[in-house]
Amino acid sequence: MQATIDAPPTADLRRAVPSDVPAMQRLINGFAQREMMLPRSLSQLYENIRDFFVVAEGDEVVGCVALHVSWKDLAELKSLAVADTHQGHGYGRRLIEACMEDAGRMGLERVFALTYVPDLFEKAGFARIDKALLPRKVWTECVFCPKFSDCTEVAVVRDA
Repeated sequence: MQATIDAPPTADLRRAVPSDVPAMQRLINGFAQREMMLPRSLSQLYENIRDFFVVAEGDEVVGCVALHVSWKDLAELKSLAVADTHQGHGYGRRLIEACMEDAGRMGLERVFALTYVPDLFEKAGFARIDKALLPRKVWTECVFCPKFSDCTEVAVVRDA
């Protein structure tokens, strides 16, 4: 007997709005507690809400990502999180592509990410690079991280 596979639920990808922030924080900080990404405060999320996209199934935010402009030609893809129960449906890839399209519209040349899961980004066309090749400006958040002196994140980059 062949098992049936349920199709993934319909999900909307859209710009984040302030009412999404509590759910975004739960997603991000859930992964941060497992040391898979950096935590974000409510203040950080509200202040940067225009950088974020979300994937929502009905009223439930199940994924988020931010594209933060770092310099005239460079942006960082950050805070990519998809709920464990909603992984495997292509939501992470959709969020990455939304950021890449946004970067292209803004005329940015490159997008980078610092990640503990470089394989996901490589599947989306990113290439690993030495973190030292990134401009110093990208380290403004890093110096406040408790892992700064022993960082194991991998830098990846892709042309926009």
